[in-house]
Amino acid sequence: MKANVTPSAQLAQFAANLQYDEIPPAVMRRAEDLFVDWFGSALSGKVGRPVQAIESVAREIGPQEGRAEVLLSRRKTTSVFAAMVNAASSHFMEQDDVHNGSVFHPGTVVFPAVLAIAQERGISGKELMTAAVAGYEVGIRVGEFLGQSHYKVFHTTGTAGTIAAAVAAGRAINLPPEKIQHAIGSAGTQAAGLWEFLKDAANSKQLHAAKAAFDGLLSALLAEKGFSGAKQILEGAKGMAAGMSQDADPARLTDRLGERWATIETSFKFHASCRHTHPAADALLSLIQEHKLSADQVASVTTHVHQGAIDVLGQVDEPKSVHQAKFSMGTVLGLLAIYGKAGVHEFNECFREAAVQAFRQRVTMVLDPEVDALYPQRWIGKVTVTTSDGRELHARIDEPKGDPGNTLTRPEIEQKAIMLAEVSGAATAEEMRGSLGELWKISEQVAVGDLLPPWSQDL
Repeated sequence: MKANVTPSAQLAQFAANLQYDEIPPAVMRRAEDLFVDWFGSALSGKVGRPVQAIESVAREIGPQEGRAEVLLSRRKTTSVFAAMVNAASSHFMEQDDVHNGSVFHPGTVVFPAVLAIAQERGISGKELMTAAVAGYEVGIRVGEFLGQSHYKVFHTTGTAGTIAAAVAAGRAINLPPEKIQHAIGSAGTQAAGLWEFLKDAANSKQLHAAKAAFDGLLSALLAEKGFSGAKQILEGAKGMAAGMSQDADPARLTDRLGERWATIETSFKFHASCRHTHPAADALLSLIQEHKLSADQVASVTTHVHQGAIDVLGQVDEPKSVHQAKFSMGTVLGLLAIYGKAGVHEFNECFREAAVQAFRQRVTMVLDPEVDALYPQRWIGKVTVTTSDGRELHARIDEPKGDPGNTLTRPEIEQKAIMLAEVSGAATAEEMRGSLGELWKISEQVAVGDLLPPWSQDL
């Protein structure tokens, strides 16, 4: 690419020109893994009151007919409204994927947008997956570009996620580079999402994902009609970085485009909680198992964390809801110490128990210089445990479960997806096995259709 081409233009050119056969097989296999993982998360949100509210509004203001599938209800509507609901739903259970370096959940905004437009227009599976990879690659780089100062105030999935959805949707409908750049401009001027909601246990997190997918897809559709957007909304003097960051690095926007595949760096979630809790959770679990400790034998736990964990998790002192409990380090560690798991069931049924709350009071977070220096490229887990008999024990995890070097296998991804669908009542295990068999072969589909069979009974 020419040196005088702006970073925004380079991103648009990359996305528009990306072809399925140019994507390394290992990257495409990971994209398939991420798609199946997202599918389970999208179904899990069916039980969420915030998701139900968004779906209710979508029913009221959106078309009642269409070709795009709302997964939790299996009804049909137009692409933007299906994308909105599916994105909210997949960001509810805290089981959707995350990219460490950008601190961004790409799947929850990229897949709703590309699936909806693919179903609406009969786009092939190869084009859907190519578009998804384009969205991951661009969205992750935008998150990295905006930096850690951005993440202190802004929820990157709502901000960078809007760009990712726009790029993915633009590639899916085969926009040329200049129109994808306009889509980026329209997406960037709509990008939003603030962390203040955590203090109030508010429902904004699902709204961030919903609007990112909706606004990103809308931006691509507008660009297709000739609607213009700012050409340097990312790096311009009055663009996203200028208003949302103090440490933005424009070089990160085009970091080895087409050579470094950020999609393959994306992690899966093992525990059903905020990703910032996972490193310490894995470290504590390994220590408990090694020393055969019961929860009662743990007098105190000190988690040695990065500043980003303190910024996000430090806002929750006493969780009032299941969702807020997933952002409480002490609650997550308490569930693990008492039940050996911090899964969907444990949060839904046990986070208010007296023993869990008592354990939460014994957990503290401290800033660790080594952990903080390695973040966000690596998320190290370190804990110090003082036992009731006076021992001081230490544990360290360099790659939490779900990271690329400690990833979930395809059977584990399937098991997770089936569990999430069954817990929410969105699909039976039999339905899921049928759907998963097709999803693993999504690239073979000439035209992407429904992912689930029609309901056998009225809703």
